[in-house]
Amino acid sequence: MLRLLFPPLKAVLGSPGVRLLATRGAPRVRAPQQGLSGSELAQRECGCHYGQKLPLLQRQHSTLSEVALQSGRGAVSIPTKAVERVMGRWLLVCSGTVAGAVILGGVTRLTESGLSMVDWHLIKEMKPPTSQEEWEAEFQKYQQFPEFKILNHNMTLAEFKFIWYMEYSHRMWGRIVGLAYILPTVYFWRKGWLTHGMKGRVLALCGLVCFQGLLGWYMVKSGLEEKPDSHDIPRVSQYRLAAHLGSALILYCASLWTALSLLLPRDKLLETRQLLQLRRFAHGTAGLVFLTALSGAFVAGLDAGLVYNSFPKMGERWIPEDLFTFSPVLRNVFENPTMVQFDHRILGITTVTAITGLYFLSRRIPLPRRAKMAVATLLAVAYAQVGLGISTLLMYVPTPLAAVHQSGSLALLSVALWLMNELRRIPK
Repeated sequence: MLRLLFPPLKAVLGSPGVRLLATRGAPRVRAPQQGLSGSELAQRECGCHYGQKLPLLQRQHSTLSEVALQSGRGAVSIPTKAVERVMGRWLLVCSGTVAGAVILGGVTRLTESGLSMVDWHLIKEMKPPTSQEEWEAEFQKYQQFPEFKILNHNMTLAEFKFIWYMEYSHRMWGRIVGLAYILPTVYFWRKGWLTHGMKGRVLALCGLVCFQGLLGWYMVKSGLEEKPDSHDIPRVSQYRLAAHLGSALILYCASLWTALSLLLPRDKLLETRQLLQLRRFAHGTAGLVFLTALSGAFVAGLDAGLVYNSFPKMGERWIPEDLFTFSPVLRNVFENPTMVQFDHRILGITTVTAITGLYFLSRRIPLPRRAKMAVATLLAVAYAQVGLGISTLLMYVPTPLAAVHQSGSLALLSVALWLMNELRRIPK
């Protein structure tokens, strides 16, 4: 991380403006000027006017202004590009840590490990059990909750250790994400590198990280509650799971968008009607990608991937009979596994169709090289993601393949953001 952040600082120290400042600070020898006495020469050298000395800060400000004028830029613009690269690389690292948390959380859900840690402590739980007695005590706490009583009553201590470490890894990674955002924010704030707009943005990101941690525990609590009237296996609420994933995706998108905006040079595009259409189409397509990924949380939360394991039909029918089993009808969209899988299929097909149309529309418009690469990559990742989704369904959701499919949704969302960034309008 240090390698990523600090090389741009060399650009600041080696910039023409800083070298010019250093040159001005060096002692200079001048030939005596004709017609000036020694006292007048001394006044001129020290920055005095009409026998009055300028304050030291005013003389320094004057020096910076002169440097800015000689370099043709404002004084603040000397380090701005280097600072932007530092900030962009930092947020790129942060978005990578969020992606890791999302992927690890998906694996935790697929291995049914999320309910193994039955309490939450910010500091205390960072130390895992080390002795046999501590492990036995942890296992006994788990045995008091519905998942063990209904689903895992034959589980051994060795099996419990596996699911416990899965959840523990996810929680510790969440703390790493928080530190990756908060500590550099404090450092950059004290250094004065954050603009007014950037201060508000990084504060919002840090707040979203903290909210994400609290939302994660709120989600876990839903799976630990006793439900006497329910005959279903214990699981977390699909609504809270979707909220947890959705907030993580928002955090990821905001961080990645800001990083790309700071790091990628803007190409000046000719504002035409076709480009405006392409830009709007790209925004709508990115929204579809986000919505399809979010619907995957309902599929995971209800184990809807195990309902109909055939494609393109669902069983023997294109539209299954049990789509509207629940009443009122709206409940089926979020609580009926058949409807949830059906919706996810429709969203996936719609998304890949929209991306295909976006690709052919882009071929009719002259675009810069990076924008063309982004469109082609988006198309390739979309079809790969569809292939992964169908394979996961037909093979009854094996954990490794399902984890790759979940990771593919992040990759597709990332490329969609990249394309949007390449097509963004340059403010005048």
